[in-house]
Amino acid sequence: MSKGTVVLAYSGGLDTSCILVWLKEQGYDVITFLANIGQDEDFEAARKKAESLGAKKVFIEDLRAEFVEDFIWPAVQANAVYEDRYLLGTAVARPCIARRQVEIARSEGAQFVSHGATGKGNDQIRFELTCYALYPEVKIIAPWRIPEFYTRFRGRTDLMEYAQKHGIPVPVTPQAPWSMDANLMHISYESGILENPKSHAPGDLYLMTKNPEDSPNVPDVLELEFRNGVPVKVTNVKEGKSKDSPLDIFSYLNEIGGKHGVGRIDIVENRFIGMKSRGIYETPGGTILLQAHLDMETFTVDKEVRRIKQGLGIKFSELVYNGFWYSPECDFVRFCIAKSQEKVEGKVQLSVFKGQVYILGRESPKSLYNEELVSMDVQGDYNPCDASGFIRINAVRLAPFFFYILRLLHELRLSHLQHIYHTCILTLLFSTG
Repeated sequence: MSKGTVVLAYSGGLDTSCILVWLKEQGYDVITFLANIGQDEDFEAARKKAESLGAKKVFIEDLRAEFVEDFIWPAVQANAVYEDRYLLGTAVARPCIARRQVEIARSEGAQFVSHGATGKGNDQIRFELTCYALYPEVKIIAPWRIPEFYTRFRGRTDLMEYAQKHGIPVPVTPQAPWSMDANLMHISYESGILENPKSHAPGDLYLMTKNPEDSPNVPDVLELEFRNGVPVKVTNVKEGKSKDSPLDIFSYLNEIGGKHGVGRIDIVENRFIGMKSRGIYETPGGTILLQAHLDMETFTVDKEVRRIKQGLGIKFSELVYNGFWYSPECDFVRFCIAKSQEKVEGKVQLSVFKGQVYILGRESPKSLYNEELVSMDVQGDYNPCDASGFIRINAVRLAPFFFYILRLLHELRLSHLQHIYHTCILTLLFSTG
C-alpha cells in the first residue's frame, strides 16, 4: 500500500530525479512540481523525464509575473539588501515556489511535500517555514536530512550510479564545478571550486552579465517611472523603446544590465543556520532598480520617515533571508514599508555603463525638494541668523558637562570664594557618582 502522496519540488536535474525515484522506492505516490521563475530550462523535457520516472502527475507552472509583482516589487520598495551587499535573489524566490507547492498539495490531497535542499543551507528553512505557515498539518520529507539517504548518496558519483541502475537519464554534458541557482532576479554560484574564499571566480562563470571590460563603449540611458515605490514604466531614452508591464520592465532591465556587466558581487555571507559561505551573484535588473528607487525615495520621502523605513528595510532583508516571508512580523514590516512608499512617485533618469549605474536626474510631483530654499543665490524664506542658535543648542551636549557648569557659574558672576566652593562641591558629587 502507498504511504501517501508527496508533492516534490522538482527541477529535472540529477538530484531531484533521483529523489523522485527514491520516494517511489519508499512507497510514496509522487507528484512533481516545477516552477518557471525565469530560469533557462527545457520545461517540456523535464515533464517527459518526470513522467518516464513514474510521477503520478506533473505540474509545470509559469510563476514569473507573480514572482515580480508579489515578491520582487516588495523587495524593491524595501531597498532589500542582506548584509549590505546581497540583493536576495534566491531568498525572495523560495516563498514564491513554496506557496504554489502548498496550493498543489492541498488541491491534490497530498499529506507530504518534499524538496532537494541540502541540510547545511538556507533553502531548506525557507521552503519548510513557508510550507508550515501555509499548510500547518503538512509533513515534510527532506531526503538530505535523512541518514538513510545521505549515507547512501555521499556525492555525485553515488547519485550517478543510482541513476544508471534505475534508468534515470544522466546529463551528457559535464557539470559545472560549482552549484548554481537561477531565476528571473539573479544567478547564484556556490560550492565546488568556489569554497576556497581566496580563489578568484573563473572568467567563464558568469552567464547573466557581460564582463564590463567587454561591454559596449556607449551607455544606455534609461528613464524609470515609479508609483507607490514600484516601477510602472521604463524607457530607453535614445531608442525610444518602452516597457510598462511588471514582467516586461524587469526583463528589460535584466537585458540592459547584463549587456553592461552590472550587478556582479563576490561575497562571504552569514547563513541563518550558523555558518559562513562564499557566494557569487549577478543581479543586473535588481541593481539598476535599487539605485533608481533609492534616488526617488530620498527625493520624495520625509527625512525622519525614511530613517525609520531604513531600519525596517534591514529587518525585512533579514526576515526574508532567514525564511520568514510568511510570518506576522514580516507582514507587519511589509505593511509599514508599503505605507512609506505612498509618495514615492516620479521619474529617474540614469546611465548604465561598464558595470555601473549613474543617476543623471529626477523629477516628481511629490518632490520635497525646494530649489529656492536651498539656493545659494536666493535668500528665500530662510533667515541665516537662526542657524547660530541652532548650532549653539546642538553644541551643548558636545561640551563636557563639568566645564559647562563652571562657565554657567562664571556667567552668574558669583564671587571667587563661592566659585571655588561650588567647584569643590561639584567635583565631589561627580567623583562619588
